[in-house]
Amino acid sequence: MNEHFERLTERLLLRAEALISRIESVLPQPLTAPDWSSSVAFRYRKRSSGHGSLEPVKHIGHMALGDLKEIDDQKDKIQRNTEQFVSGKPANNVLLTGSRGTGKSSLIKACLNAYSARGLRLIEVDKADLTDLPDIVDVVSDLPEKFIIFCDDLSFEEGEPGYKALKSILDGSVAAATPNVLIYATSNRRHLLPEYMTENLTYTHTEDGEVHPGEVVEEKISLSERFGLWVSFYPFSQDEYLTIVAQWLSSFGVDKSAIEAARPASLVWALERGSRSGRVAYQFARDFAGKH
Repeated sequence: MNEHFERLTERLLLRAEALISRIESVLPQPLTAPDWSSSVAFRYRKRSSGHGSLEPVKHIGHMALGDLKEIDDQKDKIQRNTEQFVSGKPANNVLLTGSRGTGKSSLIKACLNAYSARGLRLIEVDKADLTDLPDIVDVVSDLPEKFIIFCDDLSFEEGEPGYKALKSILDGSVAAATPNVLIYATSNRRHLLPEYMTENLTYTHTEDGEVHPGEVVEEKISLSERFGLWVSFYPFSQDEYLTIVAQWLSSFGVDKSAIEAARPASLVWALERGSRSGRVAYQFARDFAGKH
């Protein structure tokens, strides 16, 4: 009788352990640190199981600050802020806004390449995963390196959870109060949320003509205001576009005479795409250099 009871107990314990293991495998696990020596850039990924991990970026583009033309003012602001950050001086979270393809993301990547030897690191986080920002900050807060949390092409729709999570971090919550973390975000929207004509009706006017935005407008402005540094990018003129084309063609080894001869074709290329952006200039240069 005792032997039968012991075998039954043993089987029950084995089944219980197997069940616990299965439950633990699907429960969210604490975020663990990756091998920081494996790269200077990392990407936060969240699996369908709910597990989040920091994965090293194996191939980082060789973008240099000198490669970026016709955005000198923007480059100076970002480089100065990043220099202060890497040097251990006060620096701001940054919001880069404006026309698509004008170099917002490229500028951040170029800064990483310029300052990685001095301890700058980058962690790219998708908008959908911003709710996990406190966990990411906790993992890096005690490290000697400086970390840029990079959110590319950031914008929100009404009610998205990442909006409040980012707002909380930028507000200076306890989780974000660490000197080795800054947030750099790019967006085509200056206020990061969609704006509607009806919201203009919430503005109020005092007798002296002063304008006060309503609560809806205030809420939409409040997130972008929490970024200490705003850097705006604008569409390129034709001459600026041609300068960028020449820079990229030169970087691909095209000689000066061929660069000059490529000007008409580059303008047609931009016309067909309806844009004279830096991205379009880079794409034309790749196509031209590949053919010639």
